[in-house]
Amino acid sequence: MDALTEITPTVRQLAFPVGHVYLVALPDDGYAVVDTGIPGSAPAVLDALARLGGRPDQLRQIVLTHYHVDHMGSAADLVAATGARVLAGALEAPYIRGVVPEPVPVLSPTEQALHEGIMADFATAGMPPLRPVEVDVELHDGDTLDGWPEPVRVLHVPGHTPGGIALHLPASRLLFPGDIMGTSPDGTRVVLGPVNVAREEAIASFRRLATLDAVDTVCVPHGVPLRTGTRDILAAATPETDWL
Repeated sequence: MDALTEITPTVRQLAFPVGHVYLVALPDDGYAVVDTGIPGSAPAVLDALARLGGRPDQLRQIVLTHYHVDHMGSAADLVAATGARVLAGALEAPYIRGVVPEPVPVLSPTEQALHEGIMADFATAGMPPLRPVEVDVELHDGDTLDGWPEPVRVLHVPGHTPGGIALHLPASRLLFPGDIMGTSPDGTRVVLGPVNVAREEAIASFRRLATLDAVDTVCVPHGVPLRTGTRDILAAATPETDWL
């Protein structure tokens, strides 16, 4: 059974080896998820929902931070099982729908080795093929998500992908950065997410997120969520030198 960790009273992290999923309790007895894990992860997500007391039809929203396989991988299966709406950045929508091929990332030698290793692990594990999915709501910078327990500001954070988004919940002082940010295994460092289509844009997006007011918790998709000493850790980050 995959670990389900309380981050706040309304946010739980479902930890996977690659690409964590976050479940959010909504005021109408529904739920949202932020990202969906790799293809084949839907049963684990639905099991986590059941452990929280939810039924499949209570999953209302699937928010995809970007189109990579470890983030949108189980979206189509979850939509089929729940009827949830899919929300994603407007510039990501063509890739998520599968109507435009993904841009090729620009990789350093360190990133190349990391990427090849991850993809080999996926193949060894027999990961099912990625299925595209319809995007019901296209999001833009400055939008606010409906139906959440508090205001959620959508931030356009390009660089990792062309139209990636982050979600900022100022009242909870919580940030979902997508793959713009990851953490070291011990949670003492925050780093630029690797495998970017435009490194300088990704660094600028990182810096934008790192200097937001009202952020004490960072729910990264890879690594350990930042929950203590967050301001100091963000201030000490050096994304310009990561993954070189």
